[in-house]
Amino acid sequence: MGLIKEFKEFAVKGNVMDMAVGVIIGGAFGKIVSSLVDDVLMPLVGMLTGNVDFTSLAFQIGEGEGAAVLKYGTFIQNVVDFVIVAFCIFLMLKGINKLNRKKEAPAPEPEAPKGPTQEELLAEIRDLLKNK
Repeated sequence: MGLIKEFKEFAVKGNVMDMAVGVIIGGAFGKIVSSLVDDVLMPLVGMLTGNVDFTSLAFQIGEGEGAAVLKYGTFIQNVVDFVIVAFCIFLMLKGINKLNRKKEAPAPEPEAPKGPTQEELLAEIRDLLKNK
């Protein structure tokens, strides 16, 4: 019974729930980025390069059933996917860090009480000397 209770405590902790939400959102975000690359960017890049469909770019080594096909077009498309995802994550983290810096900005320390000025000290010494 202790194992089930321990697992329940682990699964309900905030970190696990945050991670689960992050994985789900990350999966959805990956689909959006893939669609952006596949459906918007790569056709434009293909148009600029003479209507080249990157997914069909491949190089065949050998002939027959034992031939190896290097699909470098798909690789190029996946590299573009990665760069876009990495850039979006960079922008997101940059924004989060900027918000955290504003939260963590320390309150200005109260000024130390100012001591008497030089003139006030001299006047006090003068008065003390007069009284003697």
